[in-house]
Amino acid sequence: MKNSIERIYPDSIAENEILGRETLLLHLERYHFAGKHLVKGTVADIACGAGYGSALLINDYADSIENITGVDLDEDAIAYAQSKYAHPKIIFKAFDALQFQTPHKFQNIISLETLEHLPDPAAFVKHIAKQLEIGGHFIASVPITPSMDANPFHLHDFTAASFKKMFADAGFTEVLSIKQVQPYKISHIFLKKDKRVEDMRKNILLYYFKNPGKFFLRIRSLLQDGFSNKYIVAVFKKL
Repeated sequence: MKNSIERIYPDSIAENEILGRETLLLHLERYHFAGKHLVKGTVADIACGAGYGSALLINDYADSIENITGVDLDEDAIAYAQSKYAHPKIIFKAFDALQFQTPHKFQNIISLETLEHLPDPAAFVKHIAKQLEIGGHFIASVPITPSMDANPFHLHDFTAASFKKMFADAGFTEVLSIKQVQPYKISHIFLKKDKRVEDMRKNILLYYFKNPGKFFLRIRSLLQDGFSNKYIVAVFKKL
């Protein structure tokens, strides 16, 4: 399976794919963070991708987990997950997360690096909240440095404040959060030394011409954060 800016297949990352390996480590850190803050019971892993996160959870945090339902829109990714990470306590389903619902509510919902891809992330949070038990945990993450300019698959830029407000508006309270920092070398991007950058926006200057606000947002980020991407991972409790 091909790794891309939006998909990671751990076994397919080459030794020289520095960004790919760094990104995978960030994803694994998020899942470990989630695993340490689960309410004992069931888990829904929404936008589970290739399934390695669900596998990590069931292998490393089994005492807290009754079962996991992994959901992703990509049928190929789900087929890969079913083949590679089959486990009696994991069910992988190809399903649109915006319409996902089950007759039984979950104690935990995990959705990492998902919200920035959705046309209406606030509506998604409110919809998924209906699938969660009162007192359950919703664990989510987003980039909090600009990403729309470089990543054509991202529909929103977030700050930590705007991210947290979505959950507060949907009836959650924050339990705790962490931030992740991923430094990058500009040479890896412009010289395309890593397969992950092949899917980056092709004509970013034209994008900035049509969206000057995003250009100034990028400049401000470079001045504040340098050449680094930042992310927030948070645990929210349903009230």
